[in-house]
Amino acid sequence: MKIKVLGGSTRKNSINKIWASYVAGLFEGGQVEVLDLNDYKMPIYDEDYEQEHGVPAAAVNLLEKLQEGELLVISLSEHNGSYTAAFKNTFDWLSRVESKFFNGIRVFLMATSPGSRGGIGVLEAARSRFPIHGADIVGHFSLPFFNDNFELEKGLIDKQLKDKLLKEIDSIKHLFK
Repeated sequence: MKIKVLGGSTRKNSINKIWASYVAGLFEGGQVEVLDLNDYKMPIYDEDYEQEHGVPAAAVNLLEKLQEGELLVISLSEHNGSYTAAFKNTFDWLSRVESKFFNGIRVFLMATSPGSRGGIGVLEAARSRFPIHGADIVGHFSLPFFNDNFELEKGLIDKQLKDKLLKEIDSIKHLFK
């Protein structure tokens, strides 16, 4: 299975990119490619800019990468209850390339944060918005208290949360058989 991984932030050490990469690695035998928003920088979306310059090549390139995958494992960072500005801008540009840019891509939608809510606000926003753009959301997971529940060397250390995550992954794996 071809798995594309995306953290919804441009932070160098984004906990959401770390988290999404870890989770993608739990899909045994998957061909994992981690995509970094920093490799697809785009100007702030603006209709006048688009009319004058067209859609940035970075948006087209990212869309091609996403559509090569069979599963997108994405973990969204939350700013004020919604997407980061960088992710929202990327999302806006992708929708200008193709309105339903997810094009039926299966999406495992996640979020994590250092706090107790674990990015629930951004998950709610994405769960309602992504399908409008053609995403097939096959699972979702929120990890609260990232710094307490995750260690780089060990991964997810909370047994209850890990069992819940592995159950979610098993249900997703069955879709690819």
